[in-house]
Amino acid sequence: MSSSPIEVVLITGMSGSGKSVALHALEDAHYYCVDNLPPELLGAFIEVEKIHQVHKIGIAMDVRSAASLPLLPGQFKALRAQGIAIKSIFLDSSTDTLVHRFSETRRKHPLSNNDGVDQKRALIDAIEMERDLLADLRDQSHVIDTSLIRSTQLQSYVKALLSAPAKQLTLVFESFGFKRGIPVDADFVFDVRMLPNPHYEPALRPLTGKDAPVAEFLQQNAEVQKMFVHIQEFLDHWLPAMTQDHRSYVTVAIGCTGGQHRSVYLVELLARTFAQNWSTLKRHREIDGTLFASNAN
Repeated sequence: MSSSPIEVVLITGMSGSGKSVALHALEDAHYYCVDNLPPELLGAFIEVEKIHQVHKIGIAMDVRSAASLPLLPGQFKALRAQGIAIKSIFLDSSTDTLVHRFSETRRKHPLSNNDGVDQKRALIDAIEMERDLLADLRDQSHVIDTSLIRSTQLQSYVKALLSAPAKQLTLVFESFGFKRGIPVDADFVFDVRMLPNPHYEPALRPLTGKDAPVAEFLQQNAEVQKMFVHIQEFLDHWLPAMTQDHRSYVTVAIGCTGGQHRSVYLVELLARTFAQNWSTLKRHREIDGTLFASNAN
């Protein structure tokens, strides 16, 4: 039998947040996938796949198994002790987004008990109940906010996360625009709207922070460089402690007004800098939504 290590990716999260899309991304990456596996069967299922020499497994679980979801932390610990690499990804969205999606598809929420009264109120109550039931699992997972991204963007995001080392803390740097809201998946949020804005330079307005003219404009400003140093020093101080806390991912969100210039430039610079010592990913929510891997040791 092959001695190749087994990799397990658990996809969970809020109903309507895109779990089927994420599972398709795993299938595209040649993971053997199963949907809605009861947590009680996780260990037995992996043992069966060992016999079949399956080494890449994708599993989706949701609130339909709420009663047994508390079993997962203990199962994760036992499986990791066996040398099995486990990544847990939690998909989340704002309540308004989930209400809109359920209304569009006319699907019934799995916790909905609509008795003919206010349907929207019943749906919101079901969503908030689900948040409470999944809160502990969310805290132990890498969270992806799917509120404002397309299906193709989510697939790219998941595929990029698969390349991150399982036993090493991975930094995810994300640029965003405050005008579209703060990402709910952020562990740290830095507001850079007080910095000089290339939007007001006609020649720079159609460009992004990834373009050389914008980067040169921002590099020349002392306040921009001071902001970079402050963020770098903050992360340098706290990341070792987060590693000791057994964190797998830390998402650092940098926001400006539109998410096109200042935040993009700083994400590029921070990702490039931290990639010298950490596994690092970067994402620009507003300009393309694609997650790119940076070089990492």
